[in-house]
Amino acid sequence: MQTTLAKSVAFSGVGLHSGAKVEMCVHPAPAGSGIVFRRSDVTGLDPRVAALWSNVPATKLCTKIENADGVQVSTIEHIMAALVGAGVHNALVELDGPEVPIMDGSSAVFVNAFCEVGLRQLEGDLRAIRVLKPIEVRDGEAVARLDPAAALEIDFRIDFTDAAIGRQHKRLKMSNGAFVRELMDSRTFCRQSEVDYMHAHGLALGGTYENAVVIADDKVLTPGGLRHADEAVRHKMLDALGDLALAGAPILGRYTGTRSGHALTNKLLRAFFADPTAWMWETCSDSQAYSLPGAGVCPSKALISV
Repeated sequence: MQTTLAKSVAFSGVGLHSGAKVEMCVHPAPAGSGIVFRRSDVTGLDPRVAALWSNVPATKLCTKIENADGVQVSTIEHIMAALVGAGVHNALVELDGPEVPIMDGSSAVFVNAFCEVGLRQLEGDLRAIRVLKPIEVRDGEAVARLDPAAALEIDFRIDFTDAAIGRQHKRLKMSNGAFVRELMDSRTFCRQSEVDYMHAHGLALGGTYENAVVIADDKVLTPGGLRHADEAVRHKMLDALGDLALAGAPILGRYTGTRSGHALTNKLLRAFFADPTAWMWETCSDSQAYSLPGAGVCPSKALISV
């Protein structure tokens, strides 16, 4: 069965790149809605933007979606990962600005709030997208790939010259609450030199040591250090889960990323859906539904229709 939140949840913070304060509320939504963002500050244009791969314009530093009227919402990857990781299939995300608040730079604040209110089960079958054959895209040394698998798996490798990160590799089957246990609290990261460059060009204006892991060569400058020795690759996996959520339904397959990022994962989804022999819709059985990333993570309420 599909799910939504049992009740609305409010968040307040700043946008990572804009630095502007933003108020955001995630509301329950009916079965079949998927995840939709709505800009409460927009008038005279369609304020709703569906969280779908086809609505992603060219982007590098974050994941951005845009509707036919040009209305945009950016930095959606962490809340998308939180929704998937908490088992939320339908939600309306309302915010009063163009960027999702960064919170602590991870998905933990979102997931904890979702689990506090719990989920509602909805009338309606849950459909997933099964990967039928390998699809791969490249950009130089960066690679993103989908392969057939019984349930969602993420396999990620990164390689940085900075000794504070270096080479890291992690592979997880994204079932039985793996996202909550392993990934949700891993924060976005960057070099101090990148921070200086972005600030000079009007970017990352909301970035602080409180919402990002900042490194310089072999040093972690963020007070308190790392939450995990391999926090960097864990965060890349978190981002990948959020970006894959733009498929519009759970994916049954293995994602492999090597030095990949938001733009390459979107390029992968475009190549994947462009090939009708690469995928198929599949109604989830109870056992398949239980293998999805957020199954059983948040308390579930009685069956209702909303």
